[in-house]
Amino acid sequence: MRFGIVILPQDPWPVARRKWLGAEQYGFDHAFTYDHLSWRSLADEPWSATIPTLTAAAAVTERIALGTFVSSPNFRHPVPFAKDVATVDDVSGGRFLLGIGSGGTGFDASVLGQPEYTPRERHERFAEFVTGLDLLLRGEEVGSTGGISFAGEWFTAKNARMVTPGFSDRARVPFLIAANGPKGLGLVSRFGQGWVTTGPDGAEGESWWEGLRGLSDRLDDVVRGAARDPATIDRYLSLDSGGTYSLQSMNAFEDAVGRAAELGFTDVISHWPREHGIYAGDESILDTVAATLS
Repeated sequence: MRFGIVILPQDPWPVARRKWLGAEQYGFDHAFTYDHLSWRSLADEPWSATIPTLTAAAAVTERIALGTFVSSPNFRHPVPFAKDVATVDDVSGGRFLLGIGSGGTGFDASVLGQPEYTPRERHERFAEFVTGLDLLLRGEEVGSTGGISFAGEWFTAKNARMVTPGFSDRARVPFLIAANGPKGLGLVSRFGQGWVTTGPDGAEGESWWEGLRGLSDRLDDVVRGAARDPATIDRYLSLDSGGTYSLQSMNAFEDAVGRAAELGFTDVISHWPREHGIYAGDESILDTVAATLS
């Protein structure tokens, strides 16, 4: 089992720096931040930009993997975002993990004046976003004069240049694709090195855990149907869903990790304790949790 932590981009950098360094020192395998312009109940609170935050975190850490939890096409275009991703990956020395989802229906979905899309439209946009990022992040031959071009219903690129420092050192940053439905799981089977889930929407307690079992089985079926071995896809679970907060106590954390392992998850993710509101908790619990991260 690998362990991750989400650090929300809410603190001034001197405070945030301590947390990102702390995540590495505690022994977490990966650390993420949300890729939103603002978020739900925290919309009126401070909220920093994602890519600069991760770039700063990459510059002050050495080992821990860093990523988005998760990026979406709600306010991003594949071409400039691919440049951002490639640059952070270079700064981090190849430690970047790209979490990608279809995008929710909240603030981020309307801030640029977009209409309210149907679930089908959101999926089609998501599929184009992932496909475009995959093409762009696989790069172009050095010396190529044509660049990378594609044209779809949602996104277009014309001769996009993706030659960046350190770009050829890695085939492509890992895609951790967030999906629960069959079409989204199809994208996981095609493009994903990892699958991310927060479990079935609206479920809590035992029904949430049972729903997770069903989602995991569904992923197996979809991946096998695509002639791929399900074992080649890492499985990332947000433990702070289903109506509980995993770091409220050591017992709660150990119980959640154990149940996730039984369901075949390879990676679990908690949120850094906040002083109040959602994910409220005591940072001292991290000292105790750190003893288990080995």
